[in-house]
Amino acid sequence: MAVTIGVPVSAADLPALRAAARVFADATVADADVASAGAQRIDPADPPGPDDVVLTATPGAALLDAVAVMDRLRSPGGCPWDAEQTPESLLQYLVEECYELYQAIEDGDRADVREELGDVLLQVLFHARIATEHAVEPFGIDEVARDLVTKLVERHPHVFAGTERMATAAQQEANWDELKRTQKQRASSVDGVPLGQPAVALAAKLTSRTARAGLPAELLPDGPSVGERLFAVAAAAKLAGIDPEAELRTAARRFDAQVRAAEDAARADGHDPRTLDADAWKRYWPA
Repeated sequence: MAVTIGVPVSAADLPALRAAARVFADATVADADVASAGAQRIDPADPPGPDDVVLTATPGAALLDAVAVMDRLRSPGGCPWDAEQTPESLLQYLVEECYELYQAIEDGDRADVREELGDVLLQVLFHARIATEHAVEPFGIDEVARDLVTKLVERHPHVFAGTERMATAAQQEANWDELKRTQKQRASSVDGVPLGQPAVALAAKLTSRTARAGLPAELLPDGPSVGERLFAVAAAAKLAGIDPEAELRTAARRFDAQVRAAEDAARADGHDPRTLDADAWKRYWPA
């Protein structure tokens, strides 16, 4: 069996690469990398042998290119607009890109999901690149990635430490909560809940956290004000296992489609949708 080497090739793999009788590349390797390595594409009629090497793209290798491009844009001689941005000026884009990804997932549009994931990744790269310039506590994308790896490993001891395996997702979620409380030394069951998220999602998250802490449902907001009544609806949905944010978004998008359909129908009859009265709206409203 041929030796498999990941691209980009590390210094440790160079001896095996030089000693190979032939160097092949599978379909994951870019044409430019095939040419620079002097490799050839795999031919089913002449497959690689034990003295050959097969190059394959290492998952995540293209992230290095993304980091390099972001660094070029932010550095002297790069893009003036990128150079002027601050974490605060980028906040609007961070929120917008997350919602555009959310919508792409809702729509089931695979091409849009792929593109919007890239736009969200750009925000991570952008903020991490700016953070390298901080005068007091600088950090970069490598620190961000290392912290993430540490967190994932610590919160999955059943995977990485060989401890008891989790039988269910519910058991895993309970284990996560306990690990987070220990690691972050949280004093409250609602510590760590981001208060800047949409109100319905915030109400649902607070309900979920307090329910796991044993808070009786009758202590949840349920007063006469509009806000309390909205909270009560969101809380009831969450306790029933329903995502109220997703449900409200679905209803809102359905309404958006209905409005557009009524306007299109009126326009087809020669009417200006902006002049529709109540009776006309009812007449053109989709069944």
